Amino acid sequence: MINISQSVAILIDGNNIERSLHSIYKNENVMLNFDSLIPKLLRNRELNRLMYFREGKIISSKLADRLHENYHGSVVPCHKSADIPLTIKATQIAQKVDTIIILSGDSDYIELVRHLKSEGVRVEIAAVKKSTAAILIEEADYFTPIEEEDCWKAVSNIKRKKIMKRRKY
Repeated sequence: MINISQSVAILIDGNNIERSLHSIYKNENVMLNFDSLIPKLLRNRELNRLMYFREGKIISSKLADRLHENYHGSVVPCHKSADIPLTIKATQIAQKVDTIIILSGDSDYIELVRHLKSEGVRVEIAAVKKSTAAILIEEADYFTPIEEEDCWKAVSNIKRKKIMKRRKY
């Protein structure tokens, strides 16, 4: 058996992933299940850092705490789109990691993928396949589709009460 030792950074375009999940699971509050997705992406490689970029000032403190506690990750609030801050961070850490995994299907990252690869960094994309640009999949060294088992669906309080009522009978 061959032991592969790689240092991996995971950079997440939160808005892109959230929009992709919501477009597939309409009218449901769906979020990434990091506890299943991160090990799937790492495949026994070393996690160097995890950063979740998200547009807007209101970012769940529960998400930030969970990412920090479980993965020493951080949430980066972005003024507008996450594209530029994520791209800058990827170029800054490119010499410190072997692989960068970008969670986004946005074709705006194509030039970043090409640049990182030219610097000798392995670039992987993880996203909802249906909403991922084909050119991004083609340019990446590897593509991991985000599937239903990589998500969890939050139940609204109204729906939760209905479920609890049904369980009592």
